[in-house]
Amino acid sequence: MAAVAPLRKLLSRTLFLGLRTPASSAFDVQILGFTHNRQLAFSIIKPRCLYHRPYCSQVLYQTDVTVDYRDGLPVVSLPLPSRKETCEFTLKPISQTVGDFIRFIKEEDGGIDTVSFSTKDGSRIAKSTTIDVLMRSEFNISINDQKYHVSPPVIFPLSHEDAQTLTDVKLLVSQLYSTLHVENYQLEREQELRKRLEDLNMQIAPMEKQRSQLFVKANDNTNRLAWLGLGLMSLQFGILARLTWWEYSWDIMEPVTYFVTYGTSMAMFAYFVLTKQEYIFPDVKDRQFLIKFHKMASKEKLDVEKYNQLKDAIAEAENDLRRLRDPLQLHLPIKEMEKIIKKE
Repeated sequence: MAAVAPLRKLLSRTLFLGLRTPASSAFDVQILGFTHNRQLAFSIIKPRCLYHRPYCSQVLYQTDVTVDYRDGLPVVSLPLPSRKETCEFTLKPISQTVGDFIRFIKEEDGGIDTVSFSTKDGSRIAKSTTIDVLMRSEFNISINDQKYHVSPPVIFPLSHEDAQTLTDVKLLVSQLYSTLHVENYQLEREQELRKRLEDLNMQIAPMEKQRSQLFVKANDNTNRLAWLGLGLMSLQFGILARLTWWEYSWDIMEPVTYFVTYGTSMAMFAYFVLTKQEYIFPDVKDRQFLIKFHKMASKEKLDVEKYNQLKDAIAEAENDLRRLRDPLQLHLPIKEMEKIIKKE
């Protein structure tokens, strides 16, 4: 017994003064043997529970809620009551809110009915509060009937000078990136637009040929109707002149011409009532052209709607290509840009 007391004292001094480990850590000690002079020879193996977690709250019990920052994102370790295990939730400080965190907890454990967040004073935290604001101070989480106190790690913000320097560095990096990659991006974008234009032109080529044929036929039909109208008006003029100067007198034909003129006005007004357009000759011609064109397109099975969509896509691609070739985008003078266009 006299030899055991110095052994215990030496072991205690080595554990608590030499290693200075927490009292809650467990160690494996292997005693090798004794000598006649009662000298102790032993080796201490590494502690089983010794770990270091930077920027995280201290774990007092296995049922505590801890917060750890990994790659700049807060990771909340939360015990689930139904599953009896700890689950880690990685949150986005800016884009996610307390409401999203509550939804994540309920989706992970179906046995959770109520989840609420409150401040140290007991005030309820709104669901619209962002995670970034939540992690700035201590708060409480209530899951069903269990309440957890959370102490997020304190992260000191950058000073004004450091923040300004960081902003300048970011601006310089962005300018450098733009200078090095803008030409490559423009070339890749131009190749992409050209490829898209070729694809669209190949799709619209057979439809364009068919549309040209129908366009000519519809235009000829409209011109024939215009000449027919002129012929009918000339015929009407000739009949009225014959009746006025050869067959009858002006006294007899004057009421007739009045009713003819009034009937023509009624026909024009009827056109407005039916079409909701004023009787203007260019508009009438275009309307008649479109009616004839769509009738023939339907007969020839030409998809006019798809044709219009392709034409809009081609116009949009050409506009994007024109903007991409703008002198301000290529950093070229206008004269050099005109030379490039002429070469193409």
